[in-house]
Amino acid sequence: MEAARAKLTRVLSRIFINNVNDKAQRVMRSGSSFDGLAKYSTSAAAVVKDYEDYRKSLYGDITHKALLVDAVGTLVVPSQPMAQIYRQMGEKYGVEYSEDEILRRYRWAYGQPWGRSRLRYVNDGRPFWQYIVSSSTGCSDTQYFEELYSYYTTEKAWHLCDPDAEKVFEAIKKAGVKLAVVSNFDTRLRPLLRALNCDHWFDAVAVSAEVAAEKPKSNNISKSLRAVESKTRRCCACRG
Repeated sequence: MEAARAKLTRVLSRIFINNVNDKAQRVMRSGSSFDGLAKYSTSAAAVVKDYEDYRKSLYGDITHKALLVDAVGTLVVPSQPMAQIYRQMGEKYGVEYSEDEILRRYRWAYGQPWGRSRLRYVNDGRPFWQYIVSSSTGCSDTQYFEELYSYYTTEKAWHLCDPDAEKVFEAIKKAGVKLAVVSNFDTRLRPLLRALNCDHWFDAVAVSAEVAAEKPKSNNISKSLRAVESKTRRCCACRG
């Protein structure tokens, strides 16, 4: 529990530290004197402390009412490199590209404009991922694609970034903070979270394919905020 509390403290204090650092950097870029910067830093630190003390008097040690978590890179990560999986599964379908070549082609394809839509993931995202797989491997075999697509909905393909994640989220929920996953993903995200047995950690899940908006568009985040009945100013977002 102490380890979980320490991680929680780092997450919730990061916003205050970043805000102070950003303002200090602006002072430096403006050419202000060292004395001015020192006075500003002292003043800013005092303001932050006063604010934290005030929030603690209302809510205890937790200073936010909701925590929004990204999925890939923050909550979960692939268990094996993508290019390795694409090549291994593709060998029986005639895929001959090396893993380096697959990765290079994948990055290129992923960065290209996707049709007339601004959204990569619509519903189950199959058309988009068919384009990515065929562009990356040179193989358009439907059975190969379906095998890959299904694989990335299972617990074999993903694992939690932090083995202590459940303890951390339990501590956050006990402190009265609402939790939500907000991710640019297709409709496989919900079954994936269930497969990893972590879907019940969260009060809401907002998926870009379901709300027709990708981060950082406000529609995606607004839906999750409404779901957890919180206000933006009392929310902390974490992403990889």
